[in-house]
Amino acid sequence: MADSAPMTVPDLVALKRAGRKIVALTCYDALFARLLDDEVDVLLVGDSVNQVVAGRDTTLSATLDQMIYHAAAVRRGSRRALVFVDLPFLSYQVTVPEAIRNAGRVLQESGAHGVKLEGGQPMAATVRALVDVGIPVMGHLGLTPQSVHQLGGYRVQGREAATAGRLLEDAQALEAAGACALVLELVPAALAARISKALTIPTIGIGAGPGCDGQVLVLHDMLGLNEGFEPKFLKRYGELARTVREAARAYAAEVRGGRYPGPEHSFE
Repeated sequence: MADSAPMTVPDLVALKRAGRKIVALTCYDALFARLLDDEVDVLLVGDSVNQVVAGRDTTLSATLDQMIYHAAAVRRGSRRALVFVDLPFLSYQVTVPEAIRNAGRVLQESGAHGVKLEGGQPMAATVRALVDVGIPVMGHLGLTPQSVHQLGGYRVQGREAATAGRLLEDAQALEAAGACALVLELVPAALAARISKALTIPTIGIGAGPGCDGQVLVLHDMLGLNEGFEPKFLKRYGELARTVREAARAYAAEVRGGRYPGPEHSFE
C-alpha cells in the first residue's frame, strides 16, 4: 500500500532520489480512482480513453472537453494520488498561448495536478511556457501515439543509433525545459535505462524495461478487460473479462428462469 499522505509533484523527484519505484496506472472514472488511489502514486487520465472507453481506433480524435470530463471524474474519486491528464492532439501544438490556455482549462475545470504532452525538442519551448505559469508538465517520448501515422504504426522506437541519440537529447531538452517526469513508451530497455540514469527527473516506462524509475500500464489492459490485446510488454494481473462474462451469463440465466429477483430482493 502507498503512503497515506497526498502525493505532490516534487515527490516524484524525491522518489527517484530515494530509489523507490513510481507506480502509475491510467484511470478514466471516479469508481476506479477510488479503488486504485491507495495503491498507486500517479493516476494518468490518458487520451487512451478514446480507444479503451470510446472505441476509437486511435487517440487522435480525443477532445479537450472529453479529457476534462474524465479528469474531473478521476479527481472526485481520488484523494492522495497525483492526477495527470493527457493534452489531446492539436490542443498544444498550434501556438504556445493556446497550449497555456488549454492546459490551464484542464487544471481549472478538473482539479488535476498536471498535464502530459508528447514530443521532444520541438515541444521544449511549450513545456517551459507551461511550467513558467505554474502548470506541471510530464513529457512523453518513444512511441508517441498522437504521431502513430508518422511513425508507421505502434512500433518500438530507438533501435537505431541515430534515433537513440535523438531520444536522449529530447529527454534532456524536456528536463531542461522544466518537465517534472517523463513517460518512455516502447523504447529498448538498455536505452531507457541509459536515459533514466542521465536525468534527474523520473522516467515512467511502458514497454521500456525495468531500468525506468517507474511503470505505467493501461488499467483495462492490466485487468484483462481488453480482450485480444496482448503486446509483449503487457502483464495481466487479472482476467476480468472472463469474470464479467460469467457474471452476465449467471444474471441472464436467473432473470430468464424467474429466479431473480427473489423475495429477499423485493419490497412489501
